[in-house]
Amino acid sequence: MFRSIRIDAVLIQAVIAGALSFAHLHDLAEAAGQSGWKAWAYPVSVDLLLVAAWRRLRGARRDRSAWTWFVIALFASLGANVATAGLLDLANVPAWLRILVAGWPALAFLGGTLLVHQPTEPAPAPAPAASADPVPVVDRPDVADEGPEIAPAEPVPALPEAPAPGPSEASVPVVPPALVDHARKVATEHRTRTGSDIDTATLRARLGIPEDLAGAIVAQLA
Repeated sequence: MFRSIRIDAVLIQAVIAGALSFAHLHDLAEAAGQSGWKAWAYPVSVDLLLVAAWRRLRGARRDRSAWTWFVIALFASLGANVATAGLLDLANVPAWLRILVAGWPALAFLGGTLLVHQPTEPAPAPAPAASADPVPVVDRPDVADEGPEIAPAEPVPALPEAPAPGPSEASVPVVPPALVDHARKVATEHRTRTGSDIDTATLRARLGIPEDLAGAIVAQLA
């Protein structure tokens, strides 16, 4: 267990600096008239406000409120360290310092409450990843814009070779039954999506068949 504990010089330095700062804040609070447990609570209050403001800044760098409370807590910590370095007579603390020490709990409570209950900036939505193989866009000016087309679920069946039309059937193309069934599915999907029957141009564009063949299928579907 002890072999897994790694001694870090930075961690040791942080512990020493924190302990000294904690002691300076305690000495200043005690000299300003705060005795007993109250003098020990002041360092905790200052350090917690400093940590809360720093954590807020890590998530929102442009938060002016977090910067304000971070500067206030940092000034209180640095001020106590400087004041106890011999620049201030702790046996005769001035009245303005007693007022600041006595008013600190209310100020720290206000700052901590605002930092906790202030909404966090929403994270920016990630940009959609570009497709490696972009789908080419085919411009069809002869097809009306009826919204996004839905690709057929089944492939278009191959057209069997139709027998040569006789003299009376030259103008009417022969439509295979399999193609009629597939066209009926496409027409049903078109009617469900748009509310209207499919026309010859749309069916021709969807199935990729000649115009006369599409007209004959639409006539059978009517």
